Amino acid sequence: MLVYQILYFLWGTDWHIAIKITGYVLLSLSFIGVVGTILLENRNPVKALAYIMLLVFVPILGLIVYYYLGRDLRKRRRFTLKGSKDETLMLRYFESQRKEIESLQLELRHQVASKQELSAMLLNTRHSVVSKNNKVALLLNGEEKFPAVFEALRKAKHHIHIEYYIFAADDVGNEVAAILVEKLQEGVEVRFVYDDLGCDDIGEIPEWLEEYGAEVYSFSPVLINFYVNANYRNHRKIIVIDGEVAFTGGINIDDRYLNNGKHPVFWRDTHLKLEGDVVNLLQLQFLMSYRYCSRKTFPFSPPYFQRSDLEENCFTDIVASGPDSDFPMAMQSILMAINLARRTIRISNPYFIPNEQVLTALQMAAQAGKNVELLLPKRGDSFFVQHAAQSYIKPMLDAGVKVYLYEKGFIHAKTISVDDNLAIIGSVNFDYRSFYLNSEIAVVSYDKKLVQQLNTAFAQDLRDAVQIDRRTWKHRSVWERFIDAVCRLLTPLL
Repeated sequence: MLVYQILYFLWGTDWHIAIKITGYVLLSLSFIGVVGTILLENRNPVKALAYIMLLVFVPILGLIVYYYLGRDLRKRRRFTLKGSKDETLMLRYFESQRKEIESLQLELRHQVASKQELSAMLLNTRHSVVSKNNKVALLLNGEEKFPAVFEALRKAKHHIHIEYYIFAADDVGNEVAAILVEKLQEGVEVRFVYDDLGCDDIGEIPEWLEEYGAEVYSFSPVLINFYVNANYRNHRKIIVIDGEVAFTGGINIDDRYLNNGKHPVFWRDTHLKLEGDVVNLLQLQFLMSYRYCSRKTFPFSPPYFQRSDLEENCFTDIVASGPDSDFPMAMQSILMAINLARRTIRISNPYFIPNEQVLTALQMAAQAGKNVELLLPKRGDSFFVQHAAQSYIKPMLDAGVKVYLYEKGFIHAKTISVDDNLAIIGSVNFDYRSFYLNSEIAVVSYDKKLVQQLNTAFAQDLRDAVQIDRRTWKHRSVWERFIDAVCRLLTPLL
């Protein structure tokens, strides 16, 4: 009754007009408040302008998108403490191997002098320790990854650690879960961290594993006390077994990647099987995520962390980044790799929405006469992302970059090879979300054998792709170019 009296006092007896005016006032106040918040957050100007334009042209949708994806509330409170604790762990790990690290850095400098700067950057920013005695096996698609994972899981003796963005309750996911239950019954420890947003099709697997004694945690739940938490996802794909074998790359636990005829689209992706001292670095990254979710830890000693008895010459680093990172290490590593190239740069990525730094670095490399090849999907899995990515093709072509569109299906591989002695393979997309918002992981290898295998796979993929002709691309219809341009305006939000 009081509300009606107030409305009567303000607007008179025409309730329809009163309600409309009140709605406009409330919407305007919300709009002013959101714009003020965006400005006070001192965001990247391009990103801030994108949100403000969305609010101006489609206010209701803009408010919803900002509430769901745009707010940075709780980020500092949630991740600052995590970052400081992570740094402490990294320092402990570095100090335990300081003399060997210095020796390996010198050896790497002699072996691949032109790429040692990337490893030095990762070391100096306390993000990775280069390791040498490793075996790195390239796994193409789910057809190669999943059998290798099943076999390794079945051989587990002490512990299995899993951290995934997508873990689906399908044929592949259920088989992994069944193996984990078997190992739990044998007394093997299982710790499982899954992203709460990405694993929307995980079904009852978490409850099933917990019933048999697994520690299961969802990373950054989407709904927390009515707060919608869509940003800061855990996009990593990590499996560590007994501190001796690990898997990481771009392939989620989902039978779409198996290409067994159950799904209409062929999924092309790349993964890695790792053995050796580099496994300790993936174990360390898992430990950080596990501690953040569970507030618990496990011993910083064998059998979780142990020295390999391999005698190999495979220098390997790990790049990890996330909202708790002081620097966008995934992006900086990509930039460093591009700038260190002497002859060739080959990139495969499903979501090519580069920022100005990466875009300029690729253009400069091509203009300097280096062979820069870019492989993208012809048909993506997101309308907006696909058209936004297409808006970047013309500046690539104008600079001399060779751009190919994969036609066999959807290429989801996130790989970079530079010359014959540097490969980066992991979960990192070429977009703002991977560079600044998501927790990502990638392997940096200076192994010539692996790079050669990656280049061979890239050449095979080009057989299933078509190269874009610069003149033809420039003469696409006005409507196509308009759609690309509009979607590009939304790239800071994608």
